[in-house]
Amino acid sequence: MAMRRHLAYNIHREILDEETVEGLAQKSGSKTSLRDRLRKATRCSGPRAKRCLLESVPVLSWLPRYAIKDDALGDLISGISVGVMHLPQGMAYALLASVSPIFGLYSSFYPVLVYFIFGTSKHVSVGTYAVMSVMIGGVTERLAPDSNFMMWDNVTNSSMVNEAARDAERVKVAAAVTFVSGLFQILLGLVKFGFVVTYLSEPLVRGYTTAAAIHVIVSQLKYTFGINPRRHSGPFSLIYTVLEVCYLIPETNIGTLVVSIVTIVGLILAKELNAYVQKKLPVPLPVELLAIIIATVVSWQVNLEQKYGVDIVGVIPSGLQAPVFPDASLFEQVIGDAFALSVVGYGIVISLGRIFALKYGYKVDSNQELIALGLSNSIGGIFQCFAVSCSMSRSMVQESTGGKTQVASAISSVVILFITLWIGSLFEDLPKAVLAAIIYVNLHGMMKQFMDIPALWRSNRVDMLVWVFTLILTILFNPDMGLAASIGFSLLTVIFRTQLPKYTLLGQVPDTDIYRPLGDYTQVRQVPGIAIFRSSATLYFANAEMYQDALGKKCGLDITKLLSAKKKLEAKRKRQEKKAAKMAAKEGAVNVNGEQQKDLAVIEVDAEPDPSRPRVLVLDLSPVNFLDTVGVKTLRNIQRDYGEIGIEVILAGCQGGVVDNLQTGGFFTGKVTKSCLFTTVHDAVLYGQSSSARGQDKQESNKEQRRVTGP
Repeated sequence: MAMRRHLAYNIHREILDEETVEGLAQKSGSKTSLRDRLRKATRCSGPRAKRCLLESVPVLSWLPRYAIKDDALGDLISGISVGVMHLPQGMAYALLASVSPIFGLYSSFYPVLVYFIFGTSKHVSVGTYAVMSVMIGGVTERLAPDSNFMMWDNVTNSSMVNEAARDAERVKVAAAVTFVSGLFQILLGLVKFGFVVTYLSEPLVRGYTTAAAIHVIVSQLKYTFGINPRRHSGPFSLIYTVLEVCYLIPETNIGTLVVSIVTIVGLILAKELNAYVQKKLPVPLPVELLAIIIATVVSWQVNLEQKYGVDIVGVIPSGLQAPVFPDASLFEQVIGDAFALSVVGYGIVISLGRIFALKYGYKVDSNQELIALGLSNSIGGIFQCFAVSCSMSRSMVQESTGGKTQVASAISSVVILFITLWIGSLFEDLPKAVLAAIIYVNLHGMMKQFMDIPALWRSNRVDMLVWVFTLILTILFNPDMGLAASIGFSLLTVIFRTQLPKYTLLGQVPDTDIYRPLGDYTQVRQVPGIAIFRSSATLYFANAEMYQDALGKKCGLDITKLLSAKKKLEAKRKRQEKKAAKMAAKEGAVNVNGEQQKDLAVIEVDAEPDPSRPRVLVLDLSPVNFLDTVGVKTLRNIQRDYGEIGIEVILAGCQGGVVDNLQTGGFFTGKVTKSCLFTTVHDAVLYGQSSSARGQDKQESNKEQRRVTGP
């Protein structure tokens, strides 16, 4: 419609306070006891058991209804495409985790298969992920550093690293931290803590992943330049690593650097070509797979390791590993890292899963996603996998190539199984510099997130601060400590927002029951004799004092000064009355009828009230969703103090929970009842106008009675 029709909107009813509303609506006083709630929660029946089983194992609910005719072809193409991507990414991200590339392939098989059974998202591609891998690498290199595995080489008469023992120990560490992170996720899912991801806001996640990408890039510089810097851990380790890499650049292996540059340039050109022709191709070109095949063939033919000293992947065993329970002695040392991994991994999965669910119209269960990811990690840890999450690039390929259900993930795991059993050993001559180049190129999307800064500056500067501080804290304190510090800073901004809300006085839109801030609208007018005060945040202990101060400033009243002046005036009046009584008794100035003699002085008891002072104060509590004991006490003090200077205080817009807080907090007494509570601001204003009129009439009628006699 080009023009909106203006319909008449008239409501005629009496002014209703909270007591009247409760009487009309007949508020129920019955509440379900804790015992009854527990009994209902633990009651078991056939339909409920079936529903619980289908919710716990979602594959049982959707797989029997799988539409083979509609979805099978798309899932097949998508699964093969994603499986091909798993190969280079799994091997590359294994380097980030400081374990052998074969364990990256394991991590692309077992967890994916488990998620297929228990997950609820149809489009996310679970598996190795750069951020998770670099966090794992920090743990493995901290608990199994090269210095712990030094041995003497009688041939060269020098010390060297026992790489076999070191790599075996690092696999144990990676499996242990993965297993514990999975247990955390399962526990959080069972206690319905899926909402914990709400504390990971989008600016925080994007700033964190950008900082993690920088950690990933720095960790791969040694493979790009063919150098061997020392491993630094703890705060500022990234800075130390960059400084040492700069110091070791003169020792760069030229052959390794050439391989890195050629691979990076080739991948960028191939991806640009892929983007250009993707509309004409049914599936995108497997650029990374082509890169590792070509690089492996060239390395094998030219013998890059022997002739130019280029570091290669080395032995890749064929077949699957037997399950081994992780070393329990390591659990205590990795518990903090495991919790950080569990939160970060889940946050990325649920964020991406909700995007696809919203786009395609299905539901992702946040608590079931926690359990699914936890089972993927805990079972994966038993099979020597490292912690997984979901990859944006693989998920986009899974969606764009026609993937409709989790069957695509199952097919991709079958592809990885085939590679692991029969093909993996063919890539033993692959230069590690090629895997590092694949990581660099795959991270370009994360590095584009720096463009969030100007966008957030224009839209919300507090979110921009969260983004920037998350980036800085994660870079300085590493991904694990950086995440905790970033969440702390993000929560601090929430506290500051509630401590520094916007306080406004409301006015009435003419001829309506709508009230808006006075300073924001030109046609809004203040109701004569009534001040309507609103805070944009809830009222609790952190901002209670500021609420009272802002109320006084907005109303133009120094309540402390006024109360002090009233006490002084009251004390003066009492002294004058006492003096007058003494003189009357002494001189016999008062007759039996109490009539005033002509020669007696007149004493003014109360001064005229300030006409600019409001007679009624309406506190709009509609933004308040709860009141703690300090908040209730604050409202009680406001009502008492302003009442003493002749201003009636009434509350409007109280939600049910706020009314209950007032009830339990002792706000209502014999003199204060629910008649001072109103459902809407307009009800409160109408009541305030009638109350103000009554008070004015009473003031006029009592004007002549405000004097007493004196000598």
